[in-house]
Amino acid sequence: MNPLLMTDGYKVDHRRQYPEGTTLVYSNWTPRKSRIEGVEEVIFFGLQYFIKKYILEDFERDFFSQPKDKVVAQYSRRINNYLGPNSVGTEHIAALHDLGYIPMVIKALPEGAAVPIRVPMFTMYNTLPEFFWLTNYFETLVSSVVWMPCTSATIARAYRRILDRYAAETSVAPGFVDWQGHDFSMRGMAGIEAAVLSGSGHLLSFSGTDTIPAIDFLEQYYGANSDQELIGGSVAATEHSVMCMGTTEGELHTFKRLITEIYPSGIVSIVSDTWDLWKVLLDYLPQLKQVILDREGKVVIRPDSGDPVDILCGKADATEVHVRKGVIELLWDTFGGVVNEKGYKELVPQIGAIYGDSITLERAVQICERLKAKGFASTNVVLGIGSFTYQYNTRDTFGFAMKATYGEVNGEGRAIYKDPVTDDGTKKSAKGLMKIVRTDGRYQLQDEVSWAEEKTGELKEVFRDGKLLIDDTLSAIRARVRAAEQVLQD
Repeated sequence: MNPLLMTDGYKVDHRRQYPEGTTLVYSNWTPRKSRIEGVEEVIFFGLQYFIKKYILEDFERDFFSQPKDKVVAQYSRRINNYLGPNSVGTEHIAALHDLGYIPMVIKALPEGAAVPIRVPMFTMYNTLPEFFWLTNYFETLVSSVVWMPCTSATIARAYRRILDRYAAETSVAPGFVDWQGHDFSMRGMAGIEAAVLSGSGHLLSFSGTDTIPAIDFLEQYYGANSDQELIGGSVAATEHSVMCMGTTEGELHTFKRLITEIYPSGIVSIVSDTWDLWKVLLDYLPQLKQVILDREGKVVIRPDSGDPVDILCGKADATEVHVRKGVIELLWDTFGGVVNEKGYKELVPQIGAIYGDSITLERAVQICERLKAKGFASTNVVLGIGSFTYQYNTRDTFGFAMKATYGEVNGEGRAIYKDPVTDDGTKKSAKGLMKIVRTDGRYQLQDEVSWAEEKTGELKEVFRDGKLLIDDTLSAIRARVRAAEQVLQD
């Protein structure tokens, strides 16, 4: 597809709508509002992918390397069929093809940074006056690609904060948190690109994932190398079809076969609620207790139906004892463990649990809090984070928008802004050229600055005139996410 057609229809004729003599349009990308309670900073992630994939790869392959007559004819046909008789023209498309690169500067904060609401993450402006129309022409493409990785990375950070806090209070194995939030979202995402963008955002805070393409994505676009570093990983695990095929009557045999023949060592996760979770916990596991204790590795019990808080932690008002106790306490009854130096129970290393369905930020807190109240360490369980968490969001979750705040007409600068009288303040934009400063580890916006001031501050050029200037790595971005969390705690 001609990448110049990857835009909203109303964009195509803005070139003629700007004032006569317009030579520069300067815009920014900003999270304007948080719709998640307690989250007031957004993790910046995904711009480098956008530049590499769309500006460098797609434009080179599908536009600049194609015959000019072909791309101009593609554009003309689509716009004429779309708008009917019009005067959009194609001269500007031909001129861009003749130029051979995207004449744009993108200045950005470092990816992995925690950016406060209403502080821009990056700015864009054209470097050649005749291509002033190109800056906001990119708005749709930028927005459709970048909002999701930022949003998912931010939500993953919120999960990590919860799990870190409870591990610090109840566990002596804080490193386990790397694996405690596990990405199960891929099948519920809106296509493969959404899955890898979101799944990569998850991997900024955790190591556990079932979204394999996210690993390849981070190697291709963020300099990662799975031969030299842990990008993401998982364990052997069953699904319901495996358990069903073994039949109800043969479920105990299936468990035994899995842990003695197929996986005699190592970690294996076994879905346990295909029929009767309580029978597994009260009948099968006691029968297999010694086999499991003698095994080198961990057997992970996986329920994934019912209310996860009640299933894992017990339902206090239930009439049946096993329902009141829940999975973790029942595993303790059978296998035991140790009381750690903080006074909380940790299961023997050969047994554990994962709940991979219907987890939310609120439920993560409830699970950890109820385990703590019962005297159990939070790290006795892994939480599977799915598409309800990562797909059930929009660009408006953090109010992302790309807006122009400065332009030049006939050589004179104009600080522009929007401030709708009917709005609650969300859509009120900054004004003019921008500079981002950092005070006590936190980013702050200074708008209406001069060009001299704009050239200073925390926004750094990452792209100029067809060239990527900063090629960041996953390890550096992960380090920034951790550093931002430390600043928040301080």
